[in-house]
Amino acid sequence: MTEVRKLAAILVADIVGFSRLTASDEDRTLARIRTLRSDLVDPTIAVHRGRVVKSTGDGVLSEFRSGVDAIRCAMELQVGMLERNSGLPAERRIELRIGIHIGDVVEEADGDLMGDGVNIAARLEGIAKPGTICLSEDAYRQVRSRHDLAICDLGERVLKNIAEPMRVYALEVGTSARREPPVLTGATPAPLALLDKPSIAVLPFINMSGDAEQEFFTDGLTEDIITDLSNVPGFFVIARNSTFAYKGKPSDVRQIARDLGVKYILEGSARRSVKRLRVNVQLINAAEGGNHVWAERFDREIADIFDVQDEVTRRVVEAISGKLSERNIVSRFRPSNLEAYDLCVRSRGKWNISRSDNSEARSALERAVALDPNYCEAHSNLAISLLFGWIIWGEPQVPGRAKALMHAQRAVEIDPGDSNVRRILGCVQLFERNWDEAKSQFDAAIRINPNNADAVAWIGELQIYLGKPQAALIACAEALRLNPRPPGWYFWIVGMAQISTGQYEEAVVSLSREETYGTGSREHLIAALALAGRLPEAQEEARLFLAGNPGWTIGELVANLPFRSMSAAQPFVDGWRLAGLPD
Repeated sequence: MTEVRKLAAILVADIVGFSRLTASDEDRTLARIRTLRSDLVDPTIAVHRGRVVKSTGDGVLSEFRSGVDAIRCAMELQVGMLERNSGLPAERRIELRIGIHIGDVVEEADGDLMGDGVNIAARLEGIAKPGTICLSEDAYRQVRSRHDLAICDLGERVLKNIAEPMRVYALEVGTSARREPPVLTGATPAPLALLDKPSIAVLPFINMSGDAEQEFFTDGLTEDIITDLSNVPGFFVIARNSTFAYKGKPSDVRQIARDLGVKYILEGSARRSVKRLRVNVQLINAAEGGNHVWAERFDREIADIFDVQDEVTRRVVEAISGKLSERNIVSRFRPSNLEAYDLCVRSRGKWNISRSDNSEARSALERAVALDPNYCEAHSNLAISLLFGWIIWGEPQVPGRAKALMHAQRAVEIDPGDSNVRRILGCVQLFERNWDEAKSQFDAAIRINPNNADAVAWIGELQIYLGKPQAALIACAEALRLNPRPPGWYFWIVGMAQISTGQYEEAVVSLSREETYGTGSREHLIAALALAGRLPEAQEEARLFLAGNPGWTIGELVANLPFRSMSAAQPFVDGWRLAGLPD
């Protein structure tokens, strides 16, 4: 047999600006692309029953048995790229364009594909905007009844070397075609009201160093100022994830303040050289016409970075409240080694992106601890990286589990007044099934810093495992006020609580959100769909989940999740069994 003609769904993906990326740093770019292929692209194609036909340095051609499989795969790839690009400067982001068409192809003896089906998919990829998916009309028909997808009709387009104009549709990931119902009630979200206390959002500082590698330092400076302000008694401070949603985007501070429900906006820029640090900061009263309340420039030795952070916090508090006393500022333990600080800042948030990112974070944090054994944040972040290594990424529990507890406890010994280290010890204790100790640590974290949205969200997860889902929903609502643009795992917790309270359709909405789907929530989405009576969809999700998790059983997951009683786990078990997952 030399060739076979058949109907297939063709997906073509290409990296935007590949030449520019390799020209700026070829070795790092190629290493990132190799990791992208091994951790995201190839496994996602395989899970959705696809076949990689050929790949080049900057692209991949694959075929699927159905258009639905191809589109699901494309959406999961784009969601994965959004997660990997979060917090990166624009010039370092790797973005994909994807084109999908269903049509006739010719399969050669060596497995290569030829014909119009391939050519059209390639031309669709070429006109797709970065981060989006272009569909032919044949592909669009497979999902046109999905009103929750953000699909735009681009009209007829003339594609290069294609005889007839074709109708083209753009599918955008990360947005919704209709207003999403609010997470907890299903009604349209009301504007966030100002609180009767000083309220502030700190926007990501701009990196003025001319070196994209210093972006991590500027982000770290912003994060530390957010943390310091969060610890000021009586202040309401928006969480980091919500303010970083505006990073690199044109912004009207008055609109941002309305979106987040705050009165004040702090913005600034930083320039770092080998020995010097220059920081410009301005505080704006966005609720009263955008007037500048205070502005200052700091020009210091790089070793004085922590003094600058403290001084910015003091000056902001003084400008807003009109007075300042020592009790207003809660001092934190600072690292004694700047290299350890750099390693810690670079690793922030990487532990839950991918297996390779988690491993990279662990290595960096182990070096940070070796350089500065009394560096509180390094111990704490190493603990959460080790915890996520075994509960999410399948790393061996021995010795990672015991080391996670050791480092979490050491962090609290160093600084018992740090809200985040208390939260992380609570997380570790929860998965050690020390429920009372976990609650004690979460309560301490919130008592120290009532603005700690992540601690409030984790209280919600704890309540689910304790069999108190209504309390979990209340905690989630509080966390979402502190963090209106949260990471996807918040909605994972919301979805679990909704399953536990019998709100199955609401749980499907929460667990299907673009920023949540694929973050580990799929097994809970299976249960929600099954319990909502949507069995075919539940079974399809179950097939996809098992393809990526061979050998998984209900008993194994229940044993690993820290449910205090079987009755708390029962709704999930019932849903999984309805969907046909193995016991």
